[in-house]
Formats: sequence, structure tokens, C-alpha cells
Amino acid sequence: MTGILDCLQAVGTSVAVVGGKAFALAELAAAGFDIPPFAVATPAAFDGDGRLTAEARHALAAAVARLPGSRFAVRSSARAEDGAEDSHAGQFLTLLDVERNGIATAAEQVFASGGSASVVAYRAARGHADVDMPSVIVQAMVEARVAGVAFAADPVSRRRDRVVVSAAVGLGDRLVGGEVDGETWVLMRPNLEAVERPDAAEVLSEPEARLVARLCLAVSDRKDVPQDIEWAFAAGADRPTLLQARPITTPLLPAGPFETRLTVLDNSNIVESYPGLVSPLTFSFASQAYARVYRTFLELIGVSDAVIASHAAELANMLTRLDGRIYYNLGNWYRLLSLLPFFSSNRRHMETMMGVAAPLPEEIMAGVAPTTGVWAGARMVARLGLAALRLPRIKTGFMARIGEAVPPRRDWGRLGERPLSELAGEYRRVEAALLDRWDAPIVNDFLCMMAFGGSRALIERWAGAGGLALHNDVMIGQGDIVSAEPARLIRAMGDIVRQSDGAAEALASDDTAAIGAFRELSEKLQAYIERFGDRRIGELKLEAPTLDEDPSPLLRAVAAAAHRQGRAPDRRDARQALSQLFAGRPLQRLLVSLALSYTKARVRDRENLRFERTRIFGYARRVVRAMGGALTATGLIDQPDDVFLMTIEELLSVAEGNAVTGDLKDLVALRRREFEAAARLTDPPERILLRGSVVDAGSRLAGSRSPTSRDDASERHGTACGGGTVKGLARVIRNPAEEQIEAGEILVARHTDPGWISHFANAAAVVAERGSVLSHSAIVSRELGIPCVVAVGSACDWIATGDLIEVDGSGGWVRKLR
Repeated sequence: MTGILDCLQAVGTSVAVVGGKAFALAELAAAGFDIPPFAVATPAAFDGDGRLTAEARHALAAAVARLPGSRFAVRSSARAEDGAEDSHAGQFLTLLDVERNGIATAAEQVFASGGSASVVAYRAARGHADVDMPSVIVQAMVEARVAGVAFAADPVSRRRDRVVVSAAVGLGDRLVGGEVDGETWVLMRPNLEAVERPDAAEVLSEPEARLVARLCLAVSDRKDVPQDIEWAFAAGADRPTLLQARPITTPLLPAGPFETRLTVLDNSNIVESYPGLVSPLTFSFASQAYARVYRTFLELIGVSDAVIASHAAELANMLTRLDGRIYYNLGNWYRLLSLLPFFSSNRRHMETMMGVAAPLPEEIMAGVAPTTGVWAGARMVARLGLAALRLPRIKTGFMARIGEAVPPRRDWGRLGERPLSELAGEYRRVEAALLDRWDAPIVNDFLCMMAFGGSRALIERWAGAGGLALHNDVMIGQGDIVSAEPARLIRAMGDIVRQSDGAAEALASDDTAAIGAFRELSEKLQAYIERFGDRRIGELKLEAPTLDEDPSPLLRAVAAAAHRQGRAPDRRDARQALSQLFAGRPLQRLLVSLALSYTKARVRDRENLRFERTRIFGYARRVVRAMGGALTATGLIDQPDDVFLMTIEELLSVAEGNAVTGDLKDLVALRRREFEAAARLTDPPERILLRGSVVDAGSRLAGSRSPTSRDDASERHGTACGGGTVKGLARVIRNPAEEQIEAGEILVARHTDPGWISHFANAAAVVAERGSVLSHSAIVSRELGIPCVVAVGSACDWIATGDLIEVDGSGGWVRKLR
């Protein structure tokens, strides 16, 4: 026997004869996969000196003559290579673009690499003492437009519902060698929707990435185990060619069913109420408030208890918190709004009020349809009409309840004198008095939505663009909205400062005694805080200090107002504008005037009632912070503000005796770490479509967004390749042939290739400037169980040998400790 086989002959052999890679390719080619033709030189083709025998040399030349093209890839196929236990990723020599007359020499070089120090060290690290000399594959080269690798499961997160595709222009050898980062796509099964994508895709389009993912999954199905494949798009080809396949050697999570339900998150105008990061306490408080308020509204308009109960999950999940930011769960909102009369005709008005710019995907809207029958709808309309007629009385009752439930601000300071149980009782009292009877704001909001949309449509139909402009002027330019009063008061205090020598300096000093010397200014500041102390940036965020706790924002605003001069712009005369728009059309003018007046009243009440909501949130903040003081006094937490890192349910459970954990300090520490990690991330997009849990979405989005370092001199972020967290001394290696790492040191390099295995074997962790989760260095690091972070910019310049550093292979952070 010559030891030379073609592709078809290899199918009839075994891994023991042709090696793992050649046998896998032969089986896949026989199954119909598009694989470049190849020939195999088995170890029997080589003599004791590693040279091809004369018969094998002639047989190999004949076999290569039958292959297409003029250039070839010559690579190894050892018996244990590309196996389920050991990938041997990149350990053997691979030669590309080999001409026909160089095939024999190239085959001998690849065969000889089986005894190289790199391979021996790798096999020793994996527990193998023997030498495994490889077969040699000679395969027709693909003139690749783009090439890369793909994993049928995520080797970093170990999840089986993700397919990872990485691509580079031209041949894929520099990508798998870690010399270039390439483009990486992460696609979620079963629909292969891209959940992570390059910022600017230049190598692969999304449809092409999906084709590669499908190829990877097809190979995995054939082999009955998740595969790691290499692929290429030939120039002009519209489908990828399979170059090689091997099992993923990283232990994966258990297989489970794939999530198919689509969730749409949108922060629309809620980001105005809850900008930026929001504490767990605020989110849980807001979630409860939304659920209870909208349940009250559904009851008020006559939705049956059974129907409300069937939508309990939607009511409990109207809001979502992702990476510390609050979003609407739009699908749940629409399912609840579909219970209201005239949902179809009022849907656009609802979207305008919520600030929703883009429609929901049809996949979700197909499951959202009006659920009320004719008679039930008529009953709801009647009850809503009655509520509209009774709105003045409802509003009066609501304001009276606020007056009873929320004490004057001057009494808030006494909350700290009350024990924890009484504070919990005070919270429950306010909750029952207001959240469960939130009738005036919710009825007015619904009427405002209908009136706003209806009046806008009416005036546009009868007066065109000029009518819309008037509508905006009337709604926005009102002078009787409480929201406008703080600006007027601040301007008035600015006038006082401008006219009083030394007042500006007193404000700038932030000295209470110095400001008190200006009696009129001081009194007006105190009056402002008494009335508007809860109206501040992030006013609905319970963790945000009120103005009596931190008046500096107010003092800065007054100081700035002192430098402004001039009167407020004149507002447009609505009556005169109406007369001009509807000249000669008195009936239309009357109807539009009535519609505008009613809508204006609803908009005014909406803003004024929202101010009352701000007061309630301000008082709630004082109550829960006083609870934090009580917990601090007993040593359960370290400081009162720690309560903002708990949920309202957790806080009340401690006070009321049904807590499930007593270690509140550890709970707070965990939440603080999560909060700080979220703070390092850029804001997620305004709209997010996902399948699966929101917690999962946060981790995916975090991986696709660029975190900003808190201190560029102390930590940097790269691509997480897994392996946990390790602290140790750094060893920066630029020349692996002349420099050596000591056991337990952390290897830092510009990039690594498979020849670095001797360094990997001693390294406690690996940090590289280049690479991706799919490079050989990442694969080998995961197999050896050591943390690895790649794509850390300028790591070799930023870190010096001897630095104490921490490598978080799971989070992708590298930190300098000293």
C-alpha cells in the first residue's frame, strides 16, 4: 500500500487510519456537503525519517493531479485531532497556497510537526504522553472572498441556543491565529436572529452570517454534536463552502427548549421620568404602582374581575429594568390597552401619548386584538362617560386624599424618630390610600389621550398645517400649568440676586448662613423648597435627593437666572388665530374651540396631577430612607441609602417579618456591583427586540456595547473568553522564543498563536491585544481552564512585567491592582 487515499476512499476507512479531520471531512462530503476535494497521505506513506516513500510520492502526485485548481492547502489530520476531548486547535503545521511542485515537501513538513515541542507540550498539558504523528490532507484551495469560523454553541457562555460566526476578508488563517479580530456575529436559535453584530458590518452581511450559521447547525445535526467549523465564501459564490469541522471541546450547558416568544422593550417617554440608571427600589416601587393603578382603572370602567385576573401577568410586567434602565414592555401594554373600548381607532393616539415612534412587529400585533364585545364595550363607554362627567368631583376627592395621606414637608424630619415597624405601616397606609385609589390621574390621562388625538385630527382636517401649529401653541403654551411655576419663581429669585450686592457670591459659596443674610431671597428659597422640593432632576427616582436634602441644583439655577435679562416671549392669541383660520366658518370655529378648551383642560390637569405624584414619590423616599436609618441602627446595613439597592418587597419583608434572607449586607453588595457594572456601559438602544429572559438580553447587549472605563489607568475591557477570575503578577512577552513565563504568572502578549502552548501551560491567565473568542488562543485557554481576555487595546504598553493585575475572563475586564 502507498498510504495515499482520495476523498471517497477515506470514507471507507476510520479515524485510526486517516485521522480525525480527514475522516470527518470525508463523511461530510459523502453526505452531500460542499467540501473542496482532497487527498490523504496516511502515516504509512512516510518512512522512518519522516520522508514520503517513493511509491507514496508518485501516488500523491497522481492524486493531486486529479484535484481542481493549481494551489492547495496542506494540513494535518492526527487521530486525536478535532476530537470531542481534545481539539489540538492550531498545534500542527498548516501550509496554504502550496503549488503542485511543492506538495511533497509541504506534506513532509506537516507530518514532522506532529513531533514538535509545541504539540508535545499541548498533549502533555492534556494528559497524553504518547506522540500522535498525523496523516496529511492535501486539499484544493478556495479563492476566498471572505472566510472564518463558526460555533454551533457559544463556547464562552456555553449556551446551546447561540451560534457564533466570526469572519475576516480573504483567508481565515489570520483570524483563527488571533492576528486579526474579524467581525463577530451572535445569532439566537431557533430563528437565527442577530443578537450581537459588528458596529459597522463590512465583511459579512446579516443574511450571509445566517447562511454560515445554518451550515454550522447542519453539520452539527449530521454529527449529532455541536461543531466548530471553518468555512469560506469563494469569489462570486452565494453560499459558504465547508473547509473543516470538529466537535466543540468546551463543556456546554445542558440542552433545553428554545425561546420563541418575542418581547419588545421601548423606553420612549418613560426615559423622561426615569432617566439613566434606576435603583432596584425605584423600579420595584414603580412596577407596583403601574400594576395597581391600571388595575384600578380597568375596574373603574367595568372590566370584569375574571378578565383582569387573566391579565395579572401583564399588569405585573408593564415595566422592565435592563442594565439598570427602565423600559416599557410594549407587548404587555398593548394587551392591556386592547381591553379598552375603541382600541383600534385610538391606538395611534395611545402611541402618541406614550411616545412610541415605531409600530410593534406584526408577530406581536397578531396576538393583540380588541377583546371586548359590543355590549361590554358599550358598558365601558358609558362608565367612562360617567367618570368624565364626574371628573371634577373625582379630582377633588383625590386631592383631599393626598392632603390626608402626605403630611406637610416640615413634619417629614420626624420620620427618623419612628421604629421600623411603624415606618412600614406608614408606607402601607399611603399605598392603600393612593395607589389603590389613583382614579383622578388615570381617568384624566385616558380622556386626555382621546381628547388630544381627536382634537388634533379635527383641526388638521379642517385647517391643515396651520391648525396643527395652533394646536401645539395652545397645548404647550399654557400659563396655568404648575410645571411652569418653578421657572417663574426661579426667575424672580434671580432678579433679587441681580439687584442685591453680594447675593451671587453667597449663592456660589453654598453657605446657608451667608444666604440667610439676604432675608427676602432666603424666604423665597425656603418657600420654593416647601412647595417644589420634590421637583428635581430624576424626581421619580427614590434614590435622588430632594431639594431640602441637597439644594445646590436650585442655588445654581437661581444664580444662572441672575445673569438672564429680558421678558418672556409673548404667547399667541388663540382666539385671534382661530378667527383667522376659520374665517367664514363659525360652526367649525365653535366646535374646534370647544375641543381645544376641553383638551387644554385635560393636558393642564395631567401635568398638575403629575406634580402631585411627585410629592407622593418624595414622601415615599423619606419613608423608605427612614427605614434605611432604622436598619443601619441595628447593623443590618451599613448606611441608610443602602435600602435603594433593595426592592420594596425585600425592604417591607424585613420590617413585616417574612424576609427570606437575613444577610442584607451581602444582598446590597451584590446589587452595588451590578449597579456599578451597568454604570460602565453605554445606554442600551431605545427599542430592544428579544427572545428569552430580560436578564439574558442585558448580558447580550453588554457584550455588544463598549463599556467606558472608570479609570483608564486602572482597568480596561476586552473580549471575554471565559475561565473565571485570577490575580497574579504580569509577564509581558514580546518574543516567545527568547522569553519565558514563570508558573503562576499572567501572560500578556500582543497576540498569541498555537506555538505559545508552553507559555500557556505555566500561565495563570492570558491577556492579548488581539484575537476573538474563536481564535486558537481562546480555544486552548478554555481547554486548559485558565482565564483569557483578548482584544485589550495596547495591553503590552499599559501593563508592565511585575504589575499585579486581575483578569476577569468571564466579564472581559483586566484591572491593574498595583
